[in-house]
Amino acid sequence: MLGNLKPQPPDKILALGKLFREDPRTDKIDLGVGVYKNAEGLTPVMRAVKTAEKQLWELESTKSYVSLAGDPAFSDVMIDLVLSDAVDRSTVAAAATPGGTGACRQGFEFVKMANPGARVFVSNPTWPNHTSILNYLGIEHVPYRYFDPETRGVDFEGMLEDLKGLKAGDVVLLHGCCHNPTGANLNLSQWQLVVDVLNARGAIPMIDIAYQGFGDGLEEDAAAARLVAASVPECLIAASCSKNFGIYRERTGLLMAVSSEPSSRGLNQDTLAFLNRQNFSFPPDHGARLVTMVLQDPDLRADWASELEEVRLGMLGLREQLAGELQRLSGSDRYGFLAQHRGMFSRLGTPPDMVERLRVEHGIYMIGDSRMNIAGLNARSVQVLAKAIIDVGG
Repeated sequence: MLGNLKPQPPDKILALGKLFREDPRTDKIDLGVGVYKNAEGLTPVMRAVKTAEKQLWELESTKSYVSLAGDPAFSDVMIDLVLSDAVDRSTVAAAATPGGTGACRQGFEFVKMANPGARVFVSNPTWPNHTSILNYLGIEHVPYRYFDPETRGVDFEGMLEDLKGLKAGDVVLLHGCCHNPTGANLNLSQWQLVVDVLNARGAIPMIDIAYQGFGDGLEEDAAAARLVAASVPECLIAASCSKNFGIYRERTGLLMAVSSEPSSRGLNQDTLAFLNRQNFSFPPDHGARLVTMVLQDPDLRADWASELEEVRLGMLGLREQLAGELQRLSGSDRYGFLAQHRGMFSRLGTPPDMVERLRVEHGIYMIGDSRMNIAGLNARSVQVLAKAIIDVGG
């Protein structure tokens, strides 16, 4: 039987990381993997998380299971963080998952159970795992225009035109903030127009929010999710704590199902618990408990929010520095979009052959479609990258 297995296509990001590790050059720059790094190239444990972990070590008395949906206190603090008072809490069902990836997977499974014929409309481009999971689950997905290769911003007219193909019961996958891989985001006026299309077509939004706090601020980055949840009859929200709490390896995420009536919450909650049982039974709790402790303690929450803001401003500063250096070297403002993008990623718009030249000739590693992790830079490497981009003809 095992001999019937077929090789699976390699993950491009992981393959790029392997090439980077095997590159003997000491001045190489990794802009591929989507992990935050500070100026020293480290992914630190946040101060509030470390404090909470010390407290947990003293207080925790058991490692027994919690529940199929995870600790309700974790759901409560995350619903508050993402949605605040945008919707009635009694309409929100939620379940903890292994990271944001697990939340997306469970969300797609939820869609398939509720409407086996639903199509999922996905931005072009999107995070590769979105389409990979949809393919594996056998769910039809339809691309909608999103990134304008000329302006490096959102092709909003194209997006609206493509969303006109929605049918009642279809799902639209939306990035809540800090679009991955482009860094180009909708403004709130555009979000409202998307909501209007969803309601007119009877389609259901599913929001993937993995970078809250990395873009314009904790509240600002949640504004779109809150607008959508408050404006449609029902929606799904997949939230991740990997980036904004820096707990990547703890695999901490949450899937929310928001309905218009409290009466629907019970069935939604039972379904989320059932799906967890089928896939992994009880979700991991360690990261979820740390997040809960941080968000429930005013001092820890304030320290976490302060450090997160330092991270956000640091990435914004790198964006502005890179855009400015490219303008100086090229004598053109054609790279000004880099300062306008938000979050960890930007799509540079450089063709694949130039991306390959950046790797071979300059030791600069980014995804073949020119997605780069801004958080992989520092003040010195910004100058190196800008000069290399100009050198390869960017």
